[in-house]
Amino acid sequence: MNEKIKNKLLNCVSFLSLIWRLIPAKAREILMVGQLLLESGDRNPGKGLARLFLIRDRLDWVINKRAMEYGDGEHPKHRLIGYHNFFVNRIKNGQNVIDVGCGYGSVSRSIAIACPSSIVIGIDQDKGRLKQAVKNNSLPNLSFFEGDATKYMPIPQVKWDIVILSNILEHIDDRVIFLKKLRKSIKASRYLIRVPMFERDWQMAMRKELGIDFRSDLDHKIEHTYKEFEFEISQSGLLIGEVVIKWGEIWADCYVS
Repeated sequence: MNEKIKNKLLNCVSFLSLIWRLIPAKAREILMVGQLLLESGDRNPGKGLARLFLIRDRLDWVINKRAMEYGDGEHPKHRLIGYHNFFVNRIKNGQNVIDVGCGYGSVSRSIAIACPSSIVIGIDQDKGRLKQAVKNNSLPNLSFFEGDATKYMPIPQVKWDIVILSNILEHIDDRVIFLKKLRKSIKASRYLIRVPMFERDWQMAMRKELGIDFRSDLDHKIEHTYKEFEFEISQSGLLIGEVVIKWGEIWADCYVS
């Protein structure tokens, strides 16, 4: 189902949900569970499982849409899983930080607030997200720039201490080359990295066995096993100093070797 169709469905939901809720809650639940059982009822259990996984993907999309509404435009995961603290707690006030692929700038803002003596910049190639990041920014030590961090370095006179890569590497085809280019362009000594982990749930391995998509985002080129992550970091010339595996993600504090 493409995004255009999804958005049309959302526009119809307010009206249709009024009719749907006329049915008693228990009856609605029985209807939904019954539909799931019917969808999965195949002589080939693998085919039934595959259909259930597809339905789960649609449900996850709905949950994330509603979560964004609940969070007034910011996904509650930023607050609930506390991954911002992983970055903030490993940066000293006064260290200069560049957040590569900063998106809406939520991680950059958290760092800039916690480290008022630091220069913090976010850089991204998505104009829409950057526009929102700039709109939400009122901090004197935080700036946002459009560009490719492997080719363009804003504020070139600043010595950068730390590079943030929060959910970025999984969107890159050749991650080793990308990291090597970043090292050459930015020349920072530390990289704080966050990626989704393949080994987050047995269902990922089940999906792979069934030959269906296991990615949490269709733009992901990879969702790392720990061994894959460790290998790519080593090949890029970085050393892993500390690793936290939490919420189905790998959070790593890496140093230039």
